[in-house]
Amino acid sequence: MANETLLMGAVAYDPKVVTIWDGFLAWFAKNGLDFDFVLYSNYERQVEAHLAGHFHVAWNSPLAWLQAERAAKAAGREARAIAMRDTDCDLTSVIVVRADSPIQSVEDLAGKTVGVGAGDSPQATMIPLIHLAEAGLEPNEKFDVRRFDVLLGKHGDHIGGERDAARALMQGEVDAACMIDGNHLLFSKEGTLPSGATRIIAQTGTYDHCNFTVLDDAPTALIDRFTELLLSMRYEDPVVRPLLDLEGLKVWKPGRTSGYALLERALDRFGVLT
Repeated sequence: MANETLLMGAVAYDPKVVTIWDGFLAWFAKNGLDFDFVLYSNYERQVEAHLAGHFHVAWNSPLAWLQAERAAKAAGREARAIAMRDTDCDLTSVIVVRADSPIQSVEDLAGKTVGVGAGDSPQATMIPLIHLAEAGLEPNEKFDVRRFDVLLGKHGDHIGGERDAARALMQGEVDAACMIDGNHLLFSKEGTLPSGATRIIAQTGTYDHCNFTVLDDAPTALIDRFTELLLSMRYEDPVVRPLLDLEGLKVWKPGRTSGYALLERALDRFGVLT
C-alpha cells in the first residue's frame, strides 16, 4: 500500500455505492487528500482484509464494527471508530402489526410468527430479537421467526429483507414485522405499508449504526487529515451537499462506540444468524 494514498474499504450493497465514493474521492482530491477505495461483496471479507492490512480505514456496519473490534482484540490489537454520520446515532427499531390485528403488546406475540430481515441485519433482526428475548419472549421458543434473507453478508444495508417482511405482514403471512424506525416511515410513504395500516407495538432501545473504523497500524497523518476533512463538511456548502445527500447525512460526527451495547448483547446471545 502506498503510504501517500488513504485507502478505504466499503461493501457494495447497492450500485449507488460506486457513485457515492467516486464523489467523495473527487472532493477529497480537491482538498489535497489522495484517497481511493476498494469494494467488497460482504462485510466478513472486508473485516478479514482490514486485519490483513489491505486498506487503512473501513466503512463498517454496526455488526462489522463489532466483528472488527473483536478480531483486533483477539490479535492483541486495537480498533477505533473515528467518525460517523449524524444519522447513525440514537436509532431505534420497531415491531409492527396490522392495524386490525388483535395483538396489542409483545406478550401477545407468544405462539405467533414474527417476520424479520436478513439473519445478519442488526436493525431488522438482531436488535428486535434481543428486545423480545429480554422481555421474556425467546425467539423460536415462545414465537416463530420467519427470516427474509436478502443479500446475507451485507448486514441489512440492503433493506430488501425488511421490505419483504413488511409485505408479508400486509399479506397476512406473518403476525408482526421488525424494521428500523426510519424504514417504517419509508415503507409508509412508498405504499409498502399503506398509511394507517399498521400499529407499532414495541420500540427498541436506542443504538448506533455505521462508523469509519481504523486499526492501530493506520497512518496517523492520513487518518487525521481524513477525519479533519470529514468533520469540516457543511451541508450549507452547495458543493458538499450532494455528497452528503448521497450518503444520507447532514453532518459527520466524531466516532463513538457507546451505542453498540444493544447489538453486542444480541451478538453474544444469538451469534450471527446465517
